[in-house]
Amino acid sequence: MIKGIDHIGIAVNNLNEALAVYEKSLGLKHERVTVVESQKVKVAFLQVGESRIELLEPLSKESTLAGFLEKRGEGIHHIALRVDGIEDMLKKLQNQGITLIDEKPRPGAEGGKIAFLHPKSVKGVLLELCER
Repeated sequence: MIKGIDHIGIAVNNLNEALAVYEKSLGLKHERVTVVESQKVKVAFLQVGESRIELLEPLSKESTLAGFLEKRGEGIHHIALRVDGIEDMLKKLQNQGITLIDEKPRPGAEGGKIAFLHPKSVKGVLLELCER
């Protein structure tokens, strides 16, 4: 079951520069900076009402995020939907013909479970499912 928008992921070249813009210009404060070694990214979350913005910086050229930035530049990378029962949701979506990037959930930036849906299956948007 989809509960709402958990966060919007924004790819950036330099996390510190992006944080300065979001904090100084928009008055948002980041909660913390976390490194997700498995995805080779450094992330910062900023609370915006009931949702958050996730700023993502690649840690190496091998990160899939680095490839995204090279092709498309900085900007919206993904939309994350908060769900209950992520395993059941993945099975249901796959049975409905949605192509999954992750057939099984993996650990996310904050210790929850995440899984991505292929953009070609959901009209060009990279969707992430998040279960906290």
